[in-house]
Amino acid sequence: MSASMVRTAYVVKFIAVKEEVVQLRHDVRRQLEGWGLRRLVDDAQLCVGELVANVVTHVGAGTPTTLSLLLRGPFLRIEVADPDPRTLPTLVSADVEAEGGRGMALVAAVTDRWGVSLLGDGKVTWCEIVASPGPGGSSPGGLRAARAETMIDLYSGAALSSRSDRGRLRVAEAEEAAILIITDLLHWLRAHGRDADDALDRAQMRFENQESVRS
Repeated sequence: MSASMVRTAYVVKFIAVKEEVVQLRHDVRRQLEGWGLRRLVDDAQLCVGELVANVVTHVGAGTPTTLSLLLRGPFLRIEVADPDPRTLPTLVSADVEAEGGRGMALVAAVTDRWGVSLLGDGKVTWCEIVASPGPGGSSPGGLRAARAETMIDLYSGAALSSRSDRGRLRVAEAEEAAILIITDLLHWLRAHGRDADDALDRAQMRFENQESVRS
C-alpha cells in the first residue's frame, strides 16, 4: 500500500494526563497498521508520548489537547495542539546525568523534522517521519544510522562528526555515548512499568531481522 495514497486524517481530542498516553499509543498503532505503516509504529508512539508529556509537564495536567495523524506527501505528520502559545518546546543538549530535558531531543532523533506553529488560540507542536522514501532516498538502515548519530551528538555535548580526530578515539567516544543512550532508555522503560529485558530482546531480534534483510 503506497504512503502517497489519500488517507483520512486521524484526529482525537483528549485531556492531557500521563494516564492517557497508553491509550494514545494503542490508537497510534491501530491507525498506522490500518494505513499499512507498521514499520513507523515505534517511532510514532515515542513521539506522541513525548509530545503529550511535554504538554503535561510544561502547560499543565488536565489541558485540553488534540492529537492528529496525517500524511503529507512522503511524510507521516504528527501534531499535538494545546491552548498555550507562550510555553514553547525547546531542543536542549541535556547533561548525561540529567533526569529530564531530553523529550524533544528524542523526538528530533527519530524524526526527519519537527517544529512549532503558533495559532491565535494556542500552538501546534509537530514532527514528520518519512513514510515513503522518494527517488534516490536513503535506505532504512541509513536513516537509522543518521538518527543514532544525532542522539550520540546530543549525549556527547559536541558534534563528534565535525571533529578532526575521526579515527579510533571518535569511535570510542561515540560508543560510550551510545551505551549511555541505551542505559537511559532502559531506565525510561522501567520507570513506565515496562520490562527492560524484554525490550532488549525485542530490539536485538529486530536488529538481526533488519540485518538479514539488508544482507
